[in-house]
Amino acid sequence: MVENKLIVELKSVDKLQKIHEAQILTYMKLTGLGVGLLINFNEILLKNGIKRFVL
Repeated sequence: MVENKLIVELKSVDKLQKIHEAQILTYMKLTGLGVGLLINFNEILLKNGIKRFVL
């Protein structure tokens, strides 16, 4: 959690799966925060491993 405004979930996996998306959405719902970032560090370009979620 970043400054009570943003949830950040860090991964290092071959490919992000639907379960990873469900996980961050659950965290967002439980905390009441409307914005989340799912970041996969196992990418050649980091920008290709970032997904933004908004409730």
